[in-house]
Amino acid sequence: MRILMVSDVYFPRVNGVSTSIQTLRQVLAEAGHTSVLVTPDYPAAAAEPGIVRVPGWQIPRDPEDRLMHPRALAGALDALDPADFDLVHIHTPFLAHRAGVRWARRNGLPCVETYHTLFEEYFHHYLPFLPKTLLAAAARMISRKECDGVTAVIAPSSAMKNALRAYGVSSPVHIIPTGLRQADFSNCDGPAFRARHGIAPERPVMAYVGRVAFEKNLDFLLQVTDAVRRSLPDVLLVIAGEGPAQASLERAVAKRGLADNVRFVGYLERRTELPACYCAADVFVFASKTETQGLVLLEAMALGVPVVGLAEMGTRDVLQEGQGCRIAPDDVAGFARVLLPLLTDRATAQVLGTVGKAYAANWSEARMGEAILALYQSLQAQAASRPRLRAA
Repeated sequence: MRILMVSDVYFPRVNGVSTSIQTLRQVLAEAGHTSVLVTPDYPAAAAEPGIVRVPGWQIPRDPEDRLMHPRALAGALDALDPADFDLVHIHTPFLAHRAGVRWARRNGLPCVETYHTLFEEYFHHYLPFLPKTLLAAAARMISRKECDGVTAVIAPSSAMKNALRAYGVSSPVHIIPTGLRQADFSNCDGPAFRARHGIAPERPVMAYVGRVAFEKNLDFLLQVTDAVRRSLPDVLLVIAGEGPAQASLERAVAKRGLADNVRFVGYLERRTELPACYCAADVFVFASKTETQGLVLLEAMALGVPVVGLAEMGTRDVLQEGQGCRIAPDDVAGFARVLLPLLTDRATAQVLGTVGKAYAANWSEARMGEAILALYQSLQAQAASRPRLRAA
């Protein structure tokens, strides 16, 4: 098959959507299918085969992202030959959605959209001057309208499908989790990471990997760290990632006197440094309540690192008690109580991590690829039964 993908975000912008798109494109290529991705240009973006970069502007209050110029986006799509494609796959609900749907309809192609992000829980962090209820209602209305404008919707978890149905979405919704690329998370060198960052081999370490964003509930993890250090004064929380909440979190670290217990290490190179960061930790910790899946949980498990996290929203599909993880209650004292035994007993942590390694194998990119290809082929067959007419 030949797939045209459109997204408002992709590498070098680091987040779960970028990872999901990259994994899908790799799986498709390995199965003999082709894809072209139309996405924003970034200052540090390198030229890649099959990637069409569209110029745009930096988004206010969000320096990591870029807003594609609408005319440039339309021009990039119009430069493509519709005869080269069987289907359009949209990955974000903004300019990419509108341009992708318009192009698919004009050329008589089926159009599928992956709903990666629960925007209802995000907007108020970036538009705090507007009422939260108003923003949530707007997010639900936009999501319903856009999802009903495509042939089918992919949700990465059952919780996300349930949310879309609650919004009133009537298009078919298929649950297909983002697959874990096993080859990228099969080995690591945790001791070397500790040595590079001056972390003693015996020091108890917790790690968080992901965007340093308000919706990730990282202040909660700072409170947990504060509680844990009462029993383990030298405990260290390593935060790998960057984002708009970092300055606020750094102030909170200073206010709580946690400067010796929290380390921000920024974005890490994905193939070697990031796996090493996971493996340098005794436990991976996660407290986000807005994840549509939580791929980082599986990355940690695939490397044999036990997880302690909240089973909220999409992470409920991933976190199964005892399967590489301990599910913690949504309160600081309870989370710390679940976490402490894994920080003080490395043998217990290692056993749980070994179980998690086997569990993570069930979430392979191959399974995701098979499911998405089956959906693509079904939509293509439906489209083939109808005359392919270009809209005026």
